[in-house]
Amino acid sequence: MQCIQYPKKSRDPGSRCPAHRRTDVTRPGELKLKHLFQPGQIGKYKTKNMVKYGACCVSNYNTRDGYITPRELARMRVIAATDCGIITNQGAYPDPLGEGKSYFRQVAIFDDKFLPQFETIAQYIHDGGAVAIQQILHAGRYGGIDLGYCVQPSVVPQTLPHFRPPRELTKEQIKAVVQQHADAAKRAIRAGFDGTEVTSFMGYLLANFNSRFTNQRTDEYGGSLVNRGRFMRELIDAIKQATPEHPLVIRLNGAELMDRWGGNSEDDCFELMQQAVDCGVDMISVTVGWQEAPESSIGRDVPPGHWNYLSAKAKKLFPNTLITFGNRLPDPRMADECIRDGVFDYWEVCRPLLADPELIHKAAEDRLDEVRRCIGSLNCLSRLFRDLPYTCAMNPALGHEVEPEYAITEAAVKKKIMIIGAGPAGLEAAITAKKRGHDVTIYEKGDKIGGSLLGYAGNDLARPDDLFSVVRYYETMVKKLGIEVKFNTEANAKFMRSVLHQYDVCLVAAGARTDMAAYRHIPGHERLVDALEVAKGNVKAGQRVVVIGGGKIGLTLSESLKKQGHEVVIVEEEKRIAGDVMPSFKWRHTAWIEELEIRTLTSSQLIAVTEDGARVRNGKGEETFLPADMVIVSGPRKPNHDLFHEFQWMVDELHGAGDTVIARGLDAAIHEGYRLGCRI
Repeated sequence: MQCIQYPKKSRDPGSRCPAHRRTDVTRPGELKLKHLFQPGQIGKYKTKNMVKYGACCVSNYNTRDGYITPRELARMRVIAATDCGIITNQGAYPDPLGEGKSYFRQVAIFDDKFLPQFETIAQYIHDGGAVAIQQILHAGRYGGIDLGYCVQPSVVPQTLPHFRPPRELTKEQIKAVVQQHADAAKRAIRAGFDGTEVTSFMGYLLANFNSRFTNQRTDEYGGSLVNRGRFMRELIDAIKQATPEHPLVIRLNGAELMDRWGGNSEDDCFELMQQAVDCGVDMISVTVGWQEAPESSIGRDVPPGHWNYLSAKAKKLFPNTLITFGNRLPDPRMADECIRDGVFDYWEVCRPLLADPELIHKAAEDRLDEVRRCIGSLNCLSRLFRDLPYTCAMNPALGHEVEPEYAITEAAVKKKIMIIGAGPAGLEAAITAKKRGHDVTIYEKGDKIGGSLLGYAGNDLARPDDLFSVVRYYETMVKKLGIEVKFNTEANAKFMRSVLHQYDVCLVAAGARTDMAAYRHIPGHERLVDALEVAKGNVKAGQRVVVIGGGKIGLTLSESLKKQGHEVVIVEEEKRIAGDVMPSFKWRHTAWIEELEIRTLTSSQLIAVTEDGARVRNGKGEETFLPADMVIVSGPRKPNHDLFHEFQWMVDELHGAGDTVIARGLDAAIHEGYRLGCRI
């Protein structure tokens, strides 16, 4: 069989990505990560390295009727330039009714009219020197987003209200779905893609047939594992017959995490993989979990490498089939070790490349300290569940590649910029402005950078290192870019009058503080303690504490204190806790509260503080006394507007960023700092 290898081309000069070095010479990082950067092969196609860009989710950037937009094309130009050996385009639904459509703005591939858009993307991928794979995604149980129903093997009620009521597929409909996949695969190849991928990721149609939870049929498509796998085998056979010279990738669960609902065991999952191998698939992408699973598979509460045993088992069982994997594996060094140790063949990476599209280039150039690491906040996934285009907490430019105001371009007029506050907003603005040629100085009243993120990260039960990695990234970039940071310097009016004449621009990014004044009407308010001061370690918590506020800060601190052995009670005014937490992470805090047995009083207000504790009143007017050594207040948070208003008359160009404007969170701070850095 003749092997095909795409040339390693330099990046298109019209691309919005920063230029990278030529890849026709060995770069220092390629020597250190020699297993990751060795050439590979899938089918008849050679790959320049062992990195596969995973289709991840869909972007939701497209039109409601399945056409790709300029916004999506701009994003794919960036993805195509990531230096991956294989790039998988986002999942396209294959049926004209839209029963397989999982998101309002998912791209379609059920008709030849869509071919031109796929031709463009295939060309982008080839221009970047990668093998192009098109994913075909029928969402099954999670589909029918525009319809009043979804389709699956059996009528099994939804466990999540977001999804549509189910209808059972008839045998005739099953045959039609198989043919639709085969037709979609042929279209992808005609458009210039080298191969196709079908997916059971997160509980889509293929997983619905494979799983005993959603497949309760009594015909030849249900019952035994062999019968439940019949749809998968027919799907593979149809695509292999339709595109015999092109590789086929299949995404299959190594673990469903659906034991609560009676889903497949891990042994079941690997028996189904064996069926796929016997049908001749070229590569298995091992995945973990369903949307409905009560256990996280990709969030930052999962330690990096936690699921590696699944891909290692697949590789051992199927040594002659390519295995790709990447769940909670954000570090190229870990991936290199996994390839060396036979855990998998290809590192499948998606979200880390959304966070930093230069990840593979930086790894090859031995610049991993400059990587914006994916922190597993699931900001991307949370937005998809709300039918919004996905964005990334760490990458403000994601989804905005087509917009000139998001480009880092050389400043027409170089300015001297003073930034007050070394939190994420101020640091992001400083780095972006410095890259554009401005002269930047940061003033920080503390002795280190990071702002309130330091205290929050130090109490995070999920993965503190993910959040601390944000601070390390900023420390690296501030140092490498030569940005001066003046520590232990408080910017008050007197100080500003003495230095402002040196600067053209002042940017205030002084964050927010707990609004202690909101409690002045409460008897004993002087005994209240600021949660941020406890989180930073400036105040030692009592053994018995009452935490006022069940939002993100209050929950994080409460969980940390309970873990340390303190007795904790949370008091929340609203009906539910976690009101300001990402939708895809609310469940995790709720689970921790239950696991740690933290008492929570909702619909309750603080009415008095005494030497011995706190008195609260619930929505029914009933009062309760909570014994405590300390009463900690975690909200509301108040923006530091004072500095902004005080400096307005002192400087011609004044900006505010992050929590100084409105108290929000990390993603808003980073995004706002970036936009200001691009604009000044």
